[in-house]
Amino acid sequence: MDSRLAESREEALLDGFTQTIDGIGQESASSFDVIDPSTGRPFARSPDATREQLDAAVAAAVRAQRTWGVIPVKERRESLLAFAGSLRENREPLALLLVREQGKPMFLALDEIERSVAALEAISSMVLASEVLVDDAVDRIEVHYKPLGVVAAITPWNVPLFLAVTKIAQALLVGNTIVVKPSPFTPLTTLELGRLARDVLPAGVLNVIAGRDPLGNWMTDHADIAKVSFTGSVRTGKHVMASASATLKRLTLELGGNDAAIVLPDVDPEAIADSLFWAAFYNCGQTCMAIKRLYVHDAVYEEMCAALARRARELPVGRGTQPGVRMGPVQNRMQFDRVCDVLRDTRTLPGARILAGGAARDGDGYFIEPTIVADVVEGCRLVDEETFGPVLPVIRFFDVEDVVERANASRMGLGASVWTQDEARGMAIALRLEAGTVWVNRHLNADVRVPFGGVKESGVGREFGLAGLKGYTEPCVVSLRKSR
Repeated sequence: MDSRLAESREEALLDGFTQTIDGIGQESASSFDVIDPSTGRPFARSPDATREQLDAAVAAAVRAQRTWGVIPVKERRESLLAFAGSLRENREPLALLLVREQGKPMFLALDEIERSVAALEAISSMVLASEVLVDDAVDRIEVHYKPLGVVAAITPWNVPLFLAVTKIAQALLVGNTIVVKPSPFTPLTTLELGRLARDVLPAGVLNVIAGRDPLGNWMTDHADIAKVSFTGSVRTGKHVMASASATLKRLTLELGGNDAAIVLPDVDPEAIADSLFWAAFYNCGQTCMAIKRLYVHDAVYEEMCAALARRARELPVGRGTQPGVRMGPVQNRMQFDRVCDVLRDTRTLPGARILAGGAARDGDGYFIEPTIVADVVEGCRLVDEETFGPVLPVIRFFDVEDVVERANASRMGLGASVWTQDEARGMAIALRLEAGTVWVNRHLNADVRVPFGGVKESGVGREFGLAGLKGYTEPCVVSLRKSR
């Protein structure tokens, strides 16, 4: 892999990537370009799966599940830990490939792989036991959690490896098998994940196939797939739900977020500015649970704006392989154009102040300057929509009751946060915010031991924790009438 990724050979498209179907590598009859977002040019070719290859992958998963679903969970756990070890051993070539296809800096790519390894290890240690609901003189009633069968995992382009690994770990631990489809914008690292799995997982347990948009539609209406776990946009999530309804597939949908953070007047702006900044600009702002709307009390508003703008102006932006770079490009042209369009609209807003950034960089790639916008309110795209890029609106408020209502006035509800020195007050406000996760004095903290998901249009179901594991199973009640 290192020689294929050598910078000196960037003029040649990387190829040789294969689908993983039934434990072996398979080529496809056609392929498509994978774009390096730091240049805007192709750097590799990905195989494009056919309908027949999907059918073969699902059939392999069906066969494998008959054995995988009944072996002791200890053996499944050992296989997942071996998989984690393989990822750890290949962390550097995987990270370099991730930088090239996703655009994130090397330190973030390495972090994503390390978090993926840690997630595999943590999820593997979880125990989903049967539960005794009633045990008296007459009845013993238990609920058992059985595997569903074959799971389809459809993953996005912003954190492709981590989100694939966590879906794989949850599905496989409880006895399912899985077919994974990565985003066509970032297919390569996940294809390599499938290649590594061939040596440590039984054939057919994990299948990885890449393809363009029709592949996702084929998966969501496939009769032999029991569940779809999808992470992506609200619009696509609704399409997945509609398509899956014909076969009543089980669904976990982790969709978009327009996360609000509320900063109360008792904080020291400089003391929390770094935390707020990175909670908004981590991964170039391309994180579903990043801060997208920052509400700051008037008493500390100007100081907070200045602290954030200074950090935005000083942030090293560039190609992910360059030393010292802390933020890369927007991942794809479509998203780049959307963010630029939102910025154009923002510049026309009466009274809006662009304190840092505000435009795309000249030259190659999809680079946008880290942008802080002050003095905007609801009713504009920047505040009302999920921009999903390196742009943060800072919104002034005067009254806590008012700001809670404004924060909740969104069709999304993935995450939110409250920042204050008064922890009791922060907790009280947190309980009033309409979001699947609300942090107090932190944001963007994900732990695979803790359930995560959204309310309203931010999703259905939960990933992670025991609630997440249960979502990959079918509960079965066994009711015994005791003999007298």
